[in-house]
Amino acid sequence: MRHAVFGSPVGDLTAIGGADGLRALYFDAHKRRPTGETFGERDDDAFEEVRVQVGEYFAGTRRAFDLELAPVGDGFQKKVWALLAQIPYGETRSYGDLALALGDRNLARAVGSANGQNPLSIVVPCHRVIGADGSLTGYAGGIERKQFLLALEESDETRASRLF
Repeated sequence: MRHAVFGSPVGDLTAIGGADGLRALYFDAHKRRPTGETFGERDDDAFEEVRVQVGEYFAGTRRAFDLELAPVGDGFQKKVWALLAQIPYGETRSYGDLALALGDRNLARAVGSANGQNPLSIVVPCHRVIGADGSLTGYAGGIERKQFLLALEESDETRASRLF
């Protein structure tokens, strides 16, 4: 296990992983960020492909990530995270939408909990999940980052339509 820290437009990001792939990508002020002792040795030259793809995302030239992922979670969390990864760039889904995709609209709270435990910020786009009324609900990286990421992904047409 090792980790690297690199800058981004939303602050420093910490990539954590091992031979099996990227396990986590955390913001500095991530609400559910584990203690640094669990990250392994620091090697800021590691995770070059993560750094490149995240840079392309922020530059607007990458809409989907192609990385070997190895998040640690239970079976339900992994199902939810797989659904998050399917939300297209520039689109959002509600917790209820994801619950329905899992076959039970009553799972919305459980989906919210699993969403909040997503260790792969940006790469597994939990920022694309909003409240049923369209509101921006909690985000482990902070609502300001969620707003930034959603604005980054907003199409020119959507941006223009808000002006009128």
